Amino acid sequence: MTRFSRKQKNRRLSRGHVLDVKLRSDQVRASRMRLGALTFGFLFGTVFGLYLLWLAGTWALDRLVYENRAFAIAQIDVQTDGVISTDQLRRWAGVKAGENLLALDLARVKRDLELVPLISSVSIERVLPRTLRIRVTEREAVAQINVLRPSPRGGVEVAVLHLDPEGYVMPPLDPRQRSTPVHQPEDPLPLLLGVNVADLQPGRCVDLPQVQAALRLASEIAYSPMAGLVDLRSIDVGSSEILVVRTGQGSEVTFGLNDLGRQVCRWRAIHDLGQRTKRGIATLDLAVSNNIPARWLEVNALPTTPAKPPKTLRAKRKNV
Repeated sequence: MTRFSRKQKNRRLSRGHVLDVKLRSDQVRASRMRLGALTFGFLFGTVFGLYLLWLAGTWALDRLVYENRAFAIAQIDVQTDGVISTDQLRRWAGVKAGENLLALDLARVKRDLELVPLISSVSIERVLPRTLRIRVTEREAVAQINVLRPSPRGGVEVAVLHLDPEGYVMPPLDPRQRSTPVHQPEDPLPLLLGVNVADLQPGRCVDLPQVQAALRLASEIAYSPMAGLVDLRSIDVGSSEILVVRTGQGSEVTFGLNDLGRQVCRWRAIHDLGQRTKRGIATLDLAVSNNIPARWLEVNALPTTPAKPPKTLRAKRKNV
């Protein structure tokens, strides 16, 4: 009897212990759920509050800044160091009066202008409250290349491309896009011969060594000792080692690609020698360092074409 009673008592104690453990587990689980709900509610409230603040800030920024008529563009101040008309530059910029100055994408305007092959660089500035300032640096041609292309009327036609001193290819400027009309045809630029047409992409640079050397010669001839004495007609760059220059006075002069200034000085010395002896240069090879090969023409056999003043690069106006 006693043993049975002891076993019953132990069973009651075990059952109470189990119930107590379950109760505490339920309390812990409930506490964790409350903590999780509070944490989620706090995070959701924070994110929602930040979202409301962002919406309010965006609305205020649009109303007070980007849609504010006080910042509507009233003046587009365009200046260039070249000959392109300011109206044409405004059209290329794609900016209209009345647009919001602060909402305008300056990087887009700069990119659009610099994609024009005739333009070298652009600077853009906001001048509050209502002025957009654009400063343009143009490319200037020093040589030209004639290429054949299909004609709209059938057959083929000759198209002209220009190159600036750095070798960038550009189409000729349309006379209607100039700031001042051209009253008489301009003298043709020196013609580059032997250039691969595949290398000619408007807005791209031709970086072949012989082409770069020819452009240096064409741009520097105006400041060389031969300035005003010869009419530079063409430069053949078909060879990778020499340049062959032909002038309106009937001379054919061969240059090496390096030390062009020294070679031009030697050209002037030989030219002066010919003037003293009443002869003109027929052929001259300045690529040879010593014992320069030359062939002479008598004065009465020279072409009667007078030398034209060389085309000089225009003085660049500093954009400030």
